[in-house]
Amino acid sequence: MSNEHIRSFIAIELPEEVRAGLRRLQAELKLPQHSFVKWVAPGGIHLTLKFLGNIPPQKITEISRVMEQASQGISPFQLEVTEIGAFPNLRQPRVLWVGIRGEVDKMVAWQQRIDIGLAPLAFAKETRPFTPHLTLARLREGCSARDRRDFGETVAKTPIEVSYNFNVIGLSLMKSQLLPGGAVYSRLAEVQLKS
Repeated sequence: MSNEHIRSFIAIELPEEVRAGLRRLQAELKLPQHSFVKWVAPGGIHLTLKFLGNIPPQKITEISRVMEQASQGISPFQLEVTEIGAFPNLRQPRVLWVGIRGEVDKMVAWQQRIDIGLAPLAFAKETRPFTPHLTLARLREGCSARDRRDFGETVAKTPIEVSYNFNVIGLSLMKSQLLPGGAVYSRLAEVQLKS
């Protein structure tokens, strides 16, 4: 195994029907004049529980063990993809996202277990509260306040019905490769929840 570091994160992978729904949603919101909006490829949208950064390959086994331990006693649960929002807000958006509802408290508890379990492996604990969301788009750094406002208004006035339910049955350690055509994701390890 090479010693090159791997850019990685721990995430819940989305079922294909949810990705298809997000693809339709993006298509409704895409306008040619908003060239400053960088849309995330639906295949690359995950529910990230912990971003790990660049890790040495030999740490994969230890990280997988933490994921296994953190998943003990957690049974499969249901989430719902719903409502659109933006960070910091829709008046001056930088990041456009869809929110997550359903058994979120179960997911937050799981995320905290993972966070605590990874601390001994020298991964810093999260300082910000965990807000589960799926990133749909990012606005380019150089775009003006007017561009941001214009895009936010478009989103706010687009009538969108978002409601996709899905069962969470496992967790994946993902690898992200930044290639010229965009990021390519592959699974390094996975843990299944036992019902």
